[in-house]
Amino acid sequence: MKQIALVTGAAQGLGYAIAARLFAAGYTVVISDLSLERAQAAAEALDASGERVLALKLDVTNKADFEAALAVTLERFGALQVLVNNAAMTMTTPVMQISPEEFDSVMSLNTRSIFVGCQVFGTHMAAVGYGRIVNMASLAGQNGGTATGAHYAASKGAIVTLTKIFAKELAASGVTVNAVAPGPIDSPMVHAVVSPERMGGMLANIPVGRLGNADFIGDLIVQLARPEAYFTTGATWDVNGGLFMR
Repeated sequence: MKQIALVTGAAQGLGYAIAARLFAAGYTVVISDLSLERAQAAAEALDASGERVLALKLDVTNKADFEAALAVTLERFGALQVLVNNAAMTMTTPVMQISPEEFDSVMSLNTRSIFVGCQVFGTHMAAVGYGRIVNMASLAGQNGGTATGAHYAASKGAIVTLTKIFAKELAASGVTVNAVAPGPIDSPMVHAVVSPERMGGMLANIPVGRLGNADFIGDLIVQLARPEAYFTTGATWDVNGGLFMR
């Protein structure tokens, strides 16, 4: 089956790594981002021919943008089987200094994007009887966060719950919904949040003693996107170097 995958926040960092691994596995990939220019540059880097890649502007807080992205994807490729909800806002403000407005902003983007994406794409996938949705959660949503802010951690915890809700809703329609919860990954976001002076201490607290690999996260998503992954839904897949064990 030729599969089409859309990744949000895919112009850079972990999102781009996920898109690249899907592309390498044979998927046609829609790279969506708030910045069309960044999305176009990422698409060009991935596939200069443009045959198996499409760049789209997508504001993940806007339901109409998700609907438009689905329509454009269907018009261009005729199908859409995979959604990776990756876009998120990361902030590190100390908990007692977070304003209500900042809390609402982070929570709204990080959780509303999952809710709306699962609604819009899940409805389409259920109608055709097949689909794979992967939501990017985080270790922070399970252990309360370490380097990230309380609002980020709270939003990622909510994503784990939303994943279960949509998994139950869509399971009978042939659509699986899973989450991936990375710990610290060797990515621009982690290096922006953790200063070089703090990095040594953080690595010392990770049982395996290393940052995670972004390409492995992408490969895990490739596995969850396979047709054979029909028996895996509502799960949160931990990739955290041993920082959180169930």
